[in-house]
Amino acid sequence: MRRRKGPSPGRNQRPARSLPTRASSSKIPDAPTPPETPRLQTPYEREQTTKRRGEISELAFALAAARQGFGISRPYGDSERYDIILDPSHLPSVIPNQAESLVIPNRAKSPVRNLLFASTRPRLIRVQVKATTQFLCGLYRVNAHRRINGRAVPYKLSEIDFFAAYVIPEDSWYIFPLPHILGLTSLSLNSKRSRKSHESDPYREAWHLLYQPDGLEFA
Repeated sequence: MRRRKGPSPGRNQRPARSLPTRASSSKIPDAPTPPETPRLQTPYEREQTTKRRGEISELAFALAAARQGFGISRPYGDSERYDIILDPSHLPSVIPNQAESLVIPNRAKSPVRNLLFASTRPRLIRVQVKATTQFLCGLYRVNAHRRINGRAVPYKLSEIDFFAAYVIPEDSWYIFPLPHILGLTSLSLNSKRSRKSHESDPYREAWHLLYQPDGLEFA
């Protein structure tokens, strides 16, 4: 028996389907993917970031002070309030050494001799180093305190001699004698780009303050 050619009359014919095409440019584009929310740092990560920044700032200060001619030392451990010790014995004296012209009789007691020759021995300078990147209302902010039981406590004259603040974005230093900022727990630092004068301007790159005899006689 010969088969009949052509479609079977008993089956329904399905229309052919076309392949999917790309969306034309006239259609509305897809909504942009929302940016991912940055992951918040853990307290440990924040502490490590702050600590690393402090270490880098101390190295930067040591390099800058060495270029000024100071000898550089660091205290052993973290128990002291100062970060760097400066030795100005390599620098020329700021004032004439009057003690060399004095004739001290042998009968002078040792306390008297020590008092008269006190200016002949260079004084070691204790420096606390801080760094900042915080920029608010046209000024940089830097903490000038330590924390005791969660409370901000300003530095004392018995703890440090100078406070050095490093403005990281501008690579600039502010050198403050502690008597000039005694009792303050934070400082505002002017930007190099600012055209307005600020009370912190005299302390920018004020390395000459470290040359003062006996460290704190200018206070």
